[in-house]
Amino acid sequence: MTATHDDGASARTLSAAATRRVLLSSVIGNALEWYDFFLYGTAAALVFGKLFFPAGTDPLVGTLGAFAGFAIGFLARPFGGLLFSHIGDRYGRKRALVSTLVLMGAATFLMGLMPTYAQIGIWAPVLLVLLRILQGLAAGGEWGGAVLMLTESAPKGKIGFYSSFGQAGLSLGFLLSALAFYLAQRLPAEDFMGWGWRLPFLVSIVVFAVGVYIRSRVPETRAFVEAQATGQTVAKVPALEVLKRHPREVLIAMGLRVAENGSSYIFVAFSLGFGKFVGAPADVILLAMIVSFVIQMPVLIAFGALADRIGTKPIYMFGSITLMLMAFPFFSLIGTKDPTYIFLAFMLANTVSYSAMCATQPMLFSSFFGTNIRYSGLALGHEIAAVFSGGLSPFIATALLGAYHSSAPVSLYLIFLGAVTTLTCLAIKRPATAQATGPATAAG
Repeated sequence: MTATHDDGASARTLSAAATRRVLLSSVIGNALEWYDFFLYGTAAALVFGKLFFPAGTDPLVGTLGAFAGFAIGFLARPFGGLLFSHIGDRYGRKRALVSTLVLMGAATFLMGLMPTYAQIGIWAPVLLVLLRILQGLAAGGEWGGAVLMLTESAPKGKIGFYSSFGQAGLSLGFLLSALAFYLAQRLPAEDFMGWGWRLPFLVSIVVFAVGVYIRSRVPETRAFVEAQATGQTVAKVPALEVLKRHPREVLIAMGLRVAENGSSYIFVAFSLGFGKFVGAPADVILLAMIVSFVIQMPVLIAFGALADRIGTKPIYMFGSITLMLMAFPFFSLIGTKDPTYIFLAFMLANTVSYSAMCATQPMLFSSFFGTNIRYSGLALGHEIAAVFSGGLSPFIATALLGAYHSSAPVSLYLIFLGAVTTLTCLAIKRPATAQATGPATAAG
């Protein structure tokens, strides 16, 4: 694959002040958007099974139903990715990102107002799933745009460093959602189940207002403006152009997502259900998550900076291989019910293994596609894989736990996810370089 233009050069001419503004807006906007999306996963493990699914069922069955709704949200993500990436490639990254935030904020706020199964019967889970679909549509368009705001504006030689801040924003969203539920659980159990669980969702109205204000004030990426100014051809349907010209890169991106996305939702969603199963305190697990996300943010940035020096491939493989090594110890440590060991489990799995893959993903994926189709390329590779990796992983893990009453099959499942991604890493012909915002070179 040969380069036909250097669409990254102009992106690096942004002033330091403008670059900082883009960096700050991407971190905050990403955090606020993913705060909304991640709330469902925490609530699915703690309350949705009891409140939105028929009374009298086995608690694990109710949780399974809640995670089925979780998976449906992921099924909507590729459609959202196609919709918003089309807007982003043709009309600008900024316009697409403001739209995703509006949709996400509205859907999440309405979740906080939802009547339960005891109040309206079967319509409760139906409406809950419909709102989850809207969340999925918004999330599908979010990641690619947020990544491009950074990779297409980063200074030369610092693309890994700058783009990792966007991933730190994603972790901040995880952190805020876990913290919101941790604080809500400080209420008496009856109050928490009655109305306290709604508070994290209702707060999203503030999230919406802050996020829209921030994103409406950032400039369009310089690479996109340059592409328009130089008359670079804009594909009528960018997604079709991606599938025609870069099918291999899309498949590689999907394979790379399997371990990163699948493991993350086992760590942050299924682990709460597993903790209930073995009798580990939910508040301890939530606190362990919170601490792991706090530490994860500087770790992500460190991995991103390291990628600028040694490339993305070795770091990504480090993450997928250590994930396989942690598959059995993670659940064993939680099973001890000892807070020290529970904290250790999340530090090793979430803060180290997951972070190595997450931090280098923007730089690596952005290197696969040129400016005029990059948003669509990221959306296809990132969001299609999310359906069967992150979307299904808590459901599959819960089903395995219910069938075997043991974490061993779930550990084997994690090893399978890690193996798929490790083999995909080996299929990358050349690791991404510091020219990640330029023409596609990483996959050869």
